[in-house]
Amino acid sequence: MDEKVQVPVGFADIGELESKYVNEVLRTKRISYGPFIQKFEKEFATAHGCKHAVMSNSGTSALRVAIAALKEHRGWKDGSEVLIPAITFVATSNVVLMQGLKPVFVDVEPDTYNLDPKELEKHLTKKTVCIMPVHIAGLPCDMEPIMKFAKKHNLAVVEDSCETMFAKYKGKPVGSFGDVGCFSTYVAHILVSGVGGLSITNDNELAVLMRSLCNHGRDSIYLSIDDDDDLKGKELEMVMDRRFKFVREGYSFRVTEFEGALALAQFERRKDILEKRQKNAKMLNEGLADLKQYLQLPSVPSDRNHVFMFYPIVCKGAVERDKLTLFLEENGIETRHLLPLINQPFYVKEFGELESRYPVAANLNKKAFYIGAHQHIGEKEIKHVINVMHKYFEKNKN
Repeated sequence: MDEKVQVPVGFADIGELESKYVNEVLRTKRISYGPFIQKFEKEFATAHGCKHAVMSNSGTSALRVAIAALKEHRGWKDGSEVLIPAITFVATSNVVLMQGLKPVFVDVEPDTYNLDPKELEKHLTKKTVCIMPVHIAGLPCDMEPIMKFAKKHNLAVVEDSCETMFAKYKGKPVGSFGDVGCFSTYVAHILVSGVGGLSITNDNELAVLMRSLCNHGRDSIYLSIDDDDDLKGKELEMVMDRRFKFVREGYSFRVTEFEGALALAQFERRKDILEKRQKNAKMLNEGLADLKQYLQLPSVPSDRNHVFMFYPIVCKGAVERDKLTLFLEENGIETRHLLPLINQPFYVKEFGELESRYPVAANLNKKAFYIGAHQHIGEKEIKHVINVMHKYFEKNKN
């Protein structure tokens, strides 16, 4: 019966290939940075149009080393400002604060929930050094005007793409527009390795900086146990002298070969993963289409594609989100609010009441939520969601 159907927001899809690769790690006993991570980094970067990828232990870590590397590379002073969307996961803003910088919030588009490029100008000051557009839910931002604005004002760009992989904007992959693109392989994301993140770039110096930062700020001459293989004489002596030297303040953001093995297996199955997510979203779009007087369903502009890390919904008019989501949860359909930031207790404490300055974000904070669209969900679960939604609005017509 319907009430026994469970529809979780996310799922760790571990199959035969993942098991095979993890068992290979156990067999070789190479648990630290090794061939699985290295291959995943290389292939992921290539798939997103970049030369370098640095895997770390979370998407948050990927963002943090990107900001730290740019701060060192560009000589940003403490208190410099970074423009971020008013709708995003708290990590986007937290990593800015952690580097001694100031997040400045920018309102978002009402249909895509991504940063609104038209709102950037009003928040620009002499202290602005960077923009962090966030590709929400699997949908790329409108990157062309964002990049034009950044170029005009000599601003760095860090793409927070933790929720979006393989998607393209005007034929170009997410993560390849800015100085650095950052991704997550946490549970419930598109590729799942348990924990994990990636920072990708075409800048050789930033790549070296980010890898050093992930490894306690170690001298880049020795960042892997393979780096002194086959060396002799003066070359080996130089590496021996420097391999335990630390040249900057860094972090322990390393990841193991187990995560690398899982991530590589997921990467190699990406076509099937993405197709199932998009199929589920299509079924939801079709099944909920007659409820558009009550619900705003996902919008996908014609110049980009959507990979649906999750399925976002906004309640219209008098529809009360919290009553609807309670009904969904009582019927086995897991929900989350759509990434509220500026009304979070910590941010209200730090910056005061902000919602009046960001009307689109304020409305989403009150009205928006999301449900799962991942590959573990099948036709039975999708039909259950559609049926429960219709039951709610039949019961609450007024």
